[in-house]
Amino acid sequence: MIASPVYEEIIDFLAAGTTPDRIIAFRPSERAKARVEELIHREKTSGLSIEETDELNHYMQLEHIMRLAKARARQYLSS
Repeated sequence: MIASPVYEEIIDFLAAGTTPDRIIAFRPSERAKARVEELIHREKTSGLSIEETDELNHYMQLEHIMRLAKARARQYLSS
């Protein structure tokens, strides 16, 4: 599997080292957001290829992981 731009962003973010504050502040790039919006729009209108469906599903998994990481980071900061 070739890593999508969304994967690349998160890999780079994690590889650079981070803190709870940086995890909370993390936002995907405009490019990544536009790609996901495009995939969602096409999923609803014309349909997606198998590869594009996989890409969208991976993005949704990454979004879930980042939401959990942000919640955990907030817990660390509040304790």
